[in-house]
Amino acid sequence: MANRKSIFFFLFMLSFAGLVNAQDILPFREIPPAAKIFTSGTLMGRMSDGLGFRFYWATQGLTEENLSFRAGEESRTIGETIDHVYTLVLMFTNAVMEQPTTFPIEMKDLTFEEKRKKVLSFIQTASALLKMSRDEDFERYNLVSQYPGGNGQKLPFWNGLNGPMEDALWHIGQVVTLRRMAGNPINPKVDFMNGVVNN
Repeated sequence: MANRKSIFFFLFMLSFAGLVNAQDILPFREIPPAAKIFTSGTLMGRMSDGLGFRFYWATQGLTEENLSFRAGEESRTIGETIDHVYTLVLMFTNAVMEQPTTFPIEMKDLTFEEKRKKVLSFIQTASALLKMSRDEDFERYNLVSQYPGGNGQKLPFWNGLNGPMEDALWHIGQVVTLRRMAGNPINPKVDFMNGVVNN
């Protein structure tokens, strides 16, 4: 458990330090190799990898003009949708890290590229921890939200699945649709079934 906590802490700090620079390859350009065995942890880790892969390509090559695009007056812009995905992924990752998510989440000083790096880093952290998880660990992965004034809620990991994780996938799909409407569709060579980019 101590070794797991050390890895956990390292990944957490790496995520928030923003140590990935512009020359480095961001995670999830392709899906990592599959686990050799099926467990609760490896299955959830693989789902996280799929989330990361989809987010990577949904946001790859977006322009500043794209970020301000919206489908209608009352809909979110692409940039606002990505901000929402940031929050959802952070909530899910914090649950796996056994940490609360404190609202409001501050990201106004982050550039789009910084947000993108952090989201991918959050997912990478969650994936790594989930792949090491035993069945009993999931009982501790509660979705804990804290709000101003001492309000908050605590929900089991199940709610993290049908809540933030599935919601993030939903909104990543919206980004894909919106960028197509904006005239900048995703790379057509991305193979979502195999998790690679074809030449």
